[in-house]
Amino acid sequence: MNKIAMPMHIRGFICCCMFFAASVLSGCTALNIGNADRQQQIQLPSALNRPSSSVSDGTADGYMAVFTKTGKFEDVRDDVEMAITGRGLVVNNVSHVGEMLERTGKDLGDDRQIFLKAEALEFCSAVVSRKMMEAAPDNIIFCPYIISIYVIPGKPDEVRIAYRKPQIVGSPASQAALKAVDELLADIVKDALQ
Repeated sequence: MNKIAMPMHIRGFICCCMFFAASVLSGCTALNIGNADRQQQIQLPSALNRPSSSVSDGTADGYMAVFTKTGKFEDVRDDVEMAITGRGLVVNNVSHVGEMLERTGKDLGDDRQIFLKAEALEFCSAVVSRKMMEAAPDNIIFCPYIISIYVIPGKPDEVRIAYRKPQIVGSPASQAALKAVDELLADIVKDALQ
């Protein structure tokens, strides 16, 4: 097996993607992430449901929100990007997670297909991020924001849209700023689902 040299942050991202994909493929209905006393499934607000979409069972412990929409990957991906850029935000980076996992899987001797297609859109909001970090500079760990769009094998017409929910921590000002981040992400997804 050949070794691949890559920066630590890329390795961490790959590990997170592989863990998430393995959980989805194994049929998990909830990912209990966190310590034992905080593990519980949390339902998303009903306001985020749309007739053409549904909240999947992948929402767990407030750490992630996963939605589904029937359609073509490219159309849903474009809907998410439009919902981001329509707010005056710029997509800084597009991670082609599905292509990367397919390519590196071959190098690692594993040819299982995790995604039919998968991309992660990375972006930031100068206004929301500044308020978040003014409240607590350590909140830098919640930025940039990432929304993933992906399709898994066996469900080619079901496009999933997911994001990590920020933990609402710190001072009252920090908590208010982090709630604003969560609301921004939820509103972007809600718009993309319409």
